[in-house]
Amino acid sequence: MLSEIEYRKLLWHSRRGMWELDILLVPFVEQRLRALEPDKQQLYRRLLEEEDQDLFACLVERSEHPDAELQSIVLEIRSFATKSLRPH
Repeated sequence: MLSEIEYRKLLWHSRRGMWELDILLVPFVEQRLRALEPDKQQLYRRLLEEEDQDLFACLVERSEHPDAELQSIVLEIRSFATKSLRPH
């Protein structure tokens, strides 16, 4: 379980300064991160260590992440983004 401090740090680090990443990552953290299993939360922490361009390429489906574990959290973020963009 994430502490409030850990959550705020991850939220802060999800603001990448690249608008396209911000609109994918920030809502994911705000709405889904706390509900994830601790191992998935750890994968998200690891994912944030990636360079912006590499992260962007994976998230917009131009490439698959070479690390299969990190690819699993990439897929979670993509799925969340797709669902949140659907009209209700």
